Amino acid sequence: MLQSLRIRNLALLEEVTLDFERGFTAVTGETGAGKSILLGALSLLAGSRAEKTVIRQGAAACEVEAALFFADSHSVDAVLASLDLPACEDGLLILKRSLARDKAPRITVNGSLATLAALQSLGEQWIDFHGPGEPRRLLKEAAQLELLDLFGRTSLRLAEYQASYRAWRALEADRAKLAAETRLPAEQIQFLENQLEKMDQLELTAEAIETLERDFQRLSKAQELIELSQTLVAGISGDEGVLGRVAQLVREARQLEALDPASKLLADRLASVSVELADIGAELADLGQNLVFEPAQAESLQTRMNAWLELKRRHGGEVRAVLSAREDIRRRLAVQGDLEGALVRLDQQVVEAEKTARRRAESLRLVREKAARELAKAGAKAILPLGFQKSDLQVRLTTLPELGPAGDCACEFLFSPNAGEALLPLGRIASSGELARVMLALKTILADLDDIPVLVFDEVDANVGGEIGGVVGEKLAVVGEKHQVLCVTHLPQVAAHAAHHFVVTKQEANDRTVVAIAPIHNDRKARISELARMLGDRSAKSALAHAEELLRR
Repeated sequence: MLQSLRIRNLALLEEVTLDFERGFTAVTGETGAGKSILLGALSLLAGSRAEKTVIRQGAAACEVEAALFFADSHSVDAVLASLDLPACEDGLLILKRSLARDKAPRITVNGSLATLAALQSLGEQWIDFHGPGEPRRLLKEAAQLELLDLFGRTSLRLAEYQASYRAWRALEADRAKLAAETRLPAEQIQFLENQLEKMDQLELTAEAIETLERDFQRLSKAQELIELSQTLVAGISGDEGVLGRVAQLVREARQLEALDPASKLLADRLASVSVELADIGAELADLGQNLVFEPAQAESLQTRMNAWLELKRRHGGEVRAVLSAREDIRRRLAVQGDLEGALVRLDQQVVEAEKTARRRAESLRLVREKAARELAKAGAKAILPLGFQKSDLQVRLTTLPELGPAGDCACEFLFSPNAGEALLPLGRIASSGELARVMLALKTILADLDDIPVLVFDEVDANVGGEIGGVVGEKLAVVGEKHQVLCVTHLPQVAAHAAHHFVVTKQEANDRTVVAIAPIHNDRKARISELARMLGDRSAKSALAHAEELLRR
């Protein structure tokens, strides 16, 4: 749920911090007061695009920040992980977005920089807008099918179908790849066999190749290395080498030690140098001897190195690439032995996998057809009290020409607001108010199943009267039992049902117009005054009495 929201320098609003609670929250205010600023701030955090014109005049940047709490954050954390963003800490998700006039936009999620696309992906997890110009999830056929599946509780059948669908498609891909293979000529087969033989003669591990390249380097530089090692040996342990001079120094140091026992440590250190020099000389002598390769050894090393260089040139510079090529060659040679037989076997597997997928798709469709009838019936009943006495709602399933990831059918919600009017897809309904009320009815039905925590309704009461407005308020309150609901409304009958109430005001100060948003749900007198204003006159006794009655109910 949305816990807090901070808005700074957005449109006409300078700065405000709002705390939110569970349930139904109404947002009211005079026409043109700036109620859309609150929705605009939420849209920015949901990933909507914005122009820099939304920055308050005279300000360098605008900023919106929200804290959201998830009792179970596993699904949100999975999305965060896929976006390489920090997981929620104690279920808390922190979103922040700023727009500057002279700088690039900045988005952070849980303190880490993020992209607009990441914000959009997260927005699908926590908020759903219903109103003009907003991204309305229920208008997408994929989302309608998803909600139908939620209503019909088809998750198990859907998972089984999707597993069989993926298996079928994978076999089809294997079959297509194998069918692209052609019978190779004898010389091509011989070439592949030779390549495989060369690969098998080498130990294709990173360590073995590193040793091969090192030994070959020594072979190619052997004479130079031998000469250098001999020069070093002569300089250390030869007749004129440094070892003989150090030995003389050690003897003299021991004489010093006899005269002054305190110098023993220095004499010991000099003796250690002599021993270390002797060891170095011996190892250099061994190195020079090891650099002398027997002819057969040198030839074998040269042959293996040439083979490795050819494989690198042909298949890539890394051992992993050569190993991959070796497996591919083995597969191609194995296929050549029974190409037709392998195709026949794969054809049989593809046919069986398709049968399984279609059988499960049909089982899934039967459940969906039953759920579609029940959802349409429940939806039509839920819509009636919302001002649609002669309306009709249907959930239509259409058969797809091919199996898809979601099954063999598509889903579309159809609606007719008045008697005699044709059923049309929800997206083609002209009135945003009608659309919002249809969405409200569906949300009431699906409240227990839809896991989007925050629902925002705008103009849900458009073109309805006071009596129906009361029903709309009741519906919103019902949905608010399972979701956090925010509704911008002009009807006091709707606002009175809200557990929480924000009022938006616009004033002029210092020759500037400013907007303010403040909670009034803890101030009964202020709330009655606002409801009376919505009824027509906040100073009229009748309006105040009516407002009092609305709240009491």
